Amino acid sequence: MGTRSRIAVMHANVVKSVSCHWDGYLSYNGKILQQYYDSPEANNLVALGDISSLGPTIGEEHPFSRFETDLSDEAYDELYGNMTTFYGRDRGEENVSWQVAHSFEQFLEQCEDSGADYYYIIRDGIWYCGTTYANTEMSNVLMPLATALDKQLDSIQHKDMV
Repeated sequence: MGTRSRIAVMHANVVKSVSCHWDGYLSYNGKILQQYYDSPEANNLVALGDISSLGPTIGEEHPFSRFETDLSDEAYDELYGNMTTFYGRDRGEENVSWQVAHSFEQFLEQCEDSGADYYYIIRDGIWYCGTTYANTEMSNVLMPLATALDKQLDSIQHKDMV
């Protein structure tokens, strides 16, 4: 079972976002976005549509999984392990493009509708994050991602879920 998230770029009140199936936690997607994706790169990421798994690079079109190749796990990871895997580009799925929300509240509805546990938004060059989990410091807010990573809120979220 994946930990879903939404990854977005925000211009004024307009939010363009995509769903990401795997590893939505701060400790994975949060760290990757903070470290590797500035505003132009985040716009390029969202433009490619829904994501299976986020990587440090957008990369190029590649086989969706190792099972579509004759490669070993190690060889597949060596070639494609740092690349983001997209449902449209890499598996040819349709209807997986980004969604638009015209307010933060509408974006939160999209998060709920897509089953996102976490969300990440870049606005004016700064990454923000939050969670759809109820009654946490990160619930339905825009917290600077750097602050959340510093506080290690991810481990607190896991405790609240159990």
